[in-house]
Amino acid sequence: MTLYEQLRKKHRLFIYHSYEFTEEDGSTVLRFHFSIDEHHFYPQWSFSFDMPDSCDRELVDDIAFSLGMAELVSYWKCACCPTVEVRCGTLSEWQKKWWKKLYFNGLGEFFYRNDISPDPDSFMNITAAENLPKMALYRRPDRIGNGILVPIGGGKDSVVSVELLKKHGAEIFPYIINPRSATLGCVESAGIASERLIGARRTIDRTLLELNKQGYLNGHTPFSAVVAFSAELFAAIKGLRYIALSNESSANEPYVDGTQINHQYSKSTEFERDFREYCENCFGGYTRCPEYFSLLRPWSEWQIAREFVKYPQYFGVFQSCNLGSKTDVWCGECAKCLYVYILLAAFLDDEALVKIFGCNMLEKTELSEMFDGLVLDGEDKPFECVGTRDEIRLSLEMALKKRGACAPALLKRYAGYREIGGFVIPDLSDFFDSDNFVPEEFLYLLKG
Repeated sequence: MTLYEQLRKKHRLFIYHSYEFTEEDGSTVLRFHFSIDEHHFYPQWSFSFDMPDSCDRELVDDIAFSLGMAELVSYWKCACCPTVEVRCGTLSEWQKKWWKKLYFNGLGEFFYRNDISPDPDSFMNITAAENLPKMALYRRPDRIGNGILVPIGGGKDSVVSVELLKKHGAEIFPYIINPRSATLGCVESAGIASERLIGARRTIDRTLLELNKQGYLNGHTPFSAVVAFSAELFAAIKGLRYIALSNESSANEPYVDGTQINHQYSKSTEFERDFREYCENCFGGYTRCPEYFSLLRPWSEWQIAREFVKYPQYFGVFQSCNLGSKTDVWCGECAKCLYVYILLAAFLDDEALVKIFGCNMLEKTELSEMFDGLVLDGEDKPFECVGTRDEIRLSLEMALKKRGACAPALLKRYAGYREIGGFVIPDLSDFFDSDNFVPEEFLYLLKG
């Protein structure tokens, strides 16, 4: 019997008990309560700004409950209980199917890396009191502002969104989960007033970490779905009109050859479409709640990098390495560092890159296997937020031409593959993915 089967036999029921807002030490705290048998979890969010009387408290409550549904999968996955019982809210059959689809697809990497082959219908049964689909509850148009909440992760993508929206003259409200030097530095470099910053602290219950130490299952979850619901919550509290994500077209590509497993599922167009439908059906639509879309969806990662290098004021502060996030450094050892280095090598010289990353990553032959996963067909892509092989090959081609005979080791490795592999190098300069939800008023920023 596998560990997955043993845990499901031992722990049959996961319970979503409650969610509540409280005031503690000058902050508002949103706390959830989940349990698996004797193990209880109390993850929470805290923020220091008030909920104004003008905000739609029924809407805020609905989104808070749904944020708990997005959070619970991080705790459920440690034992993969056959049944999830929701005791603090109602779910229609449509909603149950919606959540099961998110959990199943968003846990694709988790299942793959733990050698689990679940059935999409029976891997989880969700029970809850049922309700009829809500009629849209329209609130007065003058209660919806014009501001735009922009999640800031510290990387190049959200920087590009901010700079494009500044050209539009938008009223930008940066949203940061667990602020750190890189994210705050990006906001400061953008010249956005500090009073517009929406900062929130997300705390993971340590009981989950203890269970992981004991050998319970662990792995990747659809965190961007948590970002989506939390952004919807805070934008609703602030009365903002839009939520502009920075997910690109490249996020749709599978990571494991011959499968649909995607490390970035909750950044994909499919999830964005589903999330917008959820907002329409469960939150009363975009005449009532802030509109969620990804501004950069029409672009490739290569185009985003091309735009990013126009803003050197961010070179010393941006950082998107997961391993180095706690200390705001590029670790120089992971696939994310290598990938971003390759993208920027198409546009920047080695001196500028070494100043950003602390080393020339294309000289690191110990990363050859990782490099091959990024470049070669038939290889599994590293499980990091990285773009398509077309984008990577185009960047390497440009980097190779810039450096010529002085090419570092991994660029020479690429040149060897190109000679025997017959790579077709795409022209992405005018790429535009029409499968997007960017409001018409912003599309001009991405064309031409």
